Amino acid sequence: MNSLSLRDPEVLGTLAILCVCAGGVVTYFALRKRPSEEELERLRRQMLVQSGRIIDGTVIDISDLGPNESGRPEGMRLILYKYEIAGVAYECSQDVTLLQDHVNIYDCRLSFPCSVRYDPHKPVNSIIVAENWSGLRDTANSVPLRRVPRTPRNPDPVTRN
Repeated sequence: MNSLSLRDPEVLGTLAILCVCAGGVVTYFALRKRPSEEELERLRRQMLVQSGRIIDGTVIDISDLGPNESGRPEGMRLILYKYEIAGVAYECSQDVTLLQDHVNIYDCRLSFPCSVRYDPHKPVNSIIVAENWSGLRDTANSVPLRRVPRTPRNPDPVTRN
């Protein structure tokens, strides 16, 4: 009959190794660098630019909140937009405070079409602006139209060749 004894050197060695490994795992999780909220948001935007689908939406409004209203020292700038997927209408906002170099919210045209990138598995996860992509448009058409200059008709048949 074999029984485990705490006086056995093999059992003591195994327990010591297990304690050291568990301590190492706890230390790793306690001291590892956690990503900041800004870094998590940047990674979310990057993921949507790389793998998100694009759909048409509409810019509803902009909001520029001061430090007192937003609870943040730099304030908060939001672009509110809406889009529809499979008959479900979504109204979302994107905080573009950190994207001030890429977008000026006062240049956004309200009630104008825009392109929205969304996660097909979670359609509420969407953006309209990122560091290297923008769904904001300057014109109401998604594809800018090229205007062909009209040539004036000559009503005088004598001058025609």
